[in-house]
Amino acid sequence: MKRNSLIFGIIIGLIAPMLGMLGYYFWKFYPTYSLGDFLNIILSEKAILSALSTFALFANVILLTIYLNTRRDDTAKGIFIIACVYAIAAIVLKLFI
Repeated sequence: MKRNSLIFGIIIGLIAPMLGMLGYYFWKFYPTYSLGDFLNIILSEKAILSALSTFALFANVILLTIYLNTRRDDTAKGIFIIACVYAIAAIVLKLFI
């Protein structure tokens, strides 16, 4: 797969927020709660959902900055598209949950 392609950007744009969420789990919840408990807490607490979405989007912003600075614009477009989808989903979840 080309290193500068829209599809590659979409793929890493989907993976990075998951790693950001996992980082948030290890930072805030790891010794006390299991991963399953963490997922249940996410669904029941709006405040945690907001913090979690911030970490997820921050992971994409870091990648977006790296790919823009190295002039791999097609990959950056894919990351940006997924970041927008995550942001919209976070807003919708916060409003309706």
